[in-house]
Amino acid sequence: MPATRTLPTPEAADLIDLTRSLAAKELAPRAADAEADERFPREVFRTLGRAGLLGLPYPEEYGGGGQPYEVYLQVVEELAAVWSSVAVGVSVHALSCFGLATYGTTAQKKEWLPDMLGGELLGAYCLSEPHAGSDPAAMRTRAVREGDHYVLHGAKAWTTHGGHADFYTVMARTSNDRSHGISCFLIPADTPGLTADPPEHKMGLTGSATATMHLDGVRVPVHRRIGEEGEGLRIALASLDSGRLGIAAVATGLAQGAFDHAVRYAQERETFGKPIIDHQGLGFVLADMAAAIESARATTLSAARLKDHGLPFTREASIAKLLATDNAMKVTTDAVQVLGGYGYTRDFPVERHMREAKVMQIFEGTNQIQRMVISRALKQPAKGTITVLGKEN
Repeated sequence: MPATRTLPTPEAADLIDLTRSLAAKELAPRAADAEADERFPREVFRTLGRAGLLGLPYPEEYGGGGQPYEVYLQVVEELAAVWSSVAVGVSVHALSCFGLATYGTTAQKKEWLPDMLGGELLGAYCLSEPHAGSDPAAMRTRAVREGDHYVLHGAKAWTTHGGHADFYTVMARTSNDRSHGISCFLIPADTPGLTADPPEHKMGLTGSATATMHLDGVRVPVHRRIGEEGEGLRIALASLDSGRLGIAAVATGLAQGAFDHAVRYAQERETFGKPIIDHQGLGFVLADMAAAIESARATTLSAARLKDHGLPFTREASIAKLLATDNAMKVTTDAVQVLGGYGYTRDFPVERHMREAKVMQIFEGTNQIQRMVISRALKQPAKGTITVLGKEN
């Protein structure tokens, strides 16, 4: 049962319809086999790119879709309801474009952004390191300037699309200053010295390639540095605010997909002479699942509207990511329970949904980190403002 949408324009409604159609025709028939074979679905991303779905939240003048984040996130949710690996990939691609789109010069945007947003190229984002996951300021990957180039050495862990991406947005240390010593670089995949380890063998999202990237003497022209030298951590943290909303949307879609399967099963399966959905004990479980999904969706879209209006949304993004991913873990676990023994088999997709939900609580900042972000925000003085239609009064 597709989620009910409240969309700002007829164009946005058409976009959601297009996404649902593509998900049903192009994603659904491939998802189970690709996940079972741990096969990266590169051709699916090309299909989505040609449909204009890889650059939705970025300006039309650079080849993007010019859509508000509120709409973009609902597209991501629709994809996640069918195939989470692909939805995560769309979110990560948007994340990999954020630095250039937000902090790049006009010349840099004109040169690179149209190809990145046009659909044929796929991006990756390199921030975490083996010893520095939740503490990016502790990174050791270094970029040393030599004339009109930087030379990079180091390793980046947990890189989604690692080994498959066409370009990598890489954070590297350019000085020993903990907070202001990191810079951002846009590196083509075919740059000598940039290599990928074999992909990780994961519990879920097995159709999404995750690999450690090695930078061994990678030479990057100075004009491929995004932002000023030392501005990388600021770029990374800003991009993560948006990326967390992407993951919140993925988690909400994942939960919706599992819920839809559980409801269909509960309507068709009979015990004691009636469908199991009519048994109060199970009906209440499904009701709680529905409430969890709706609350996650509302919270995520509320944060997106703040972003669309240019208002601060860091705390709200962390709340959305925390709520949506915790809810997804609970909803998918309950979906398996609704199906009973069948839910524990690969004959139904809910067991895959449950495995995929776990990592949502971990990447883009663990949910413990989200609680830290939220609690720190609570220490800030209250501004006493009221937001009405994007204006503070």
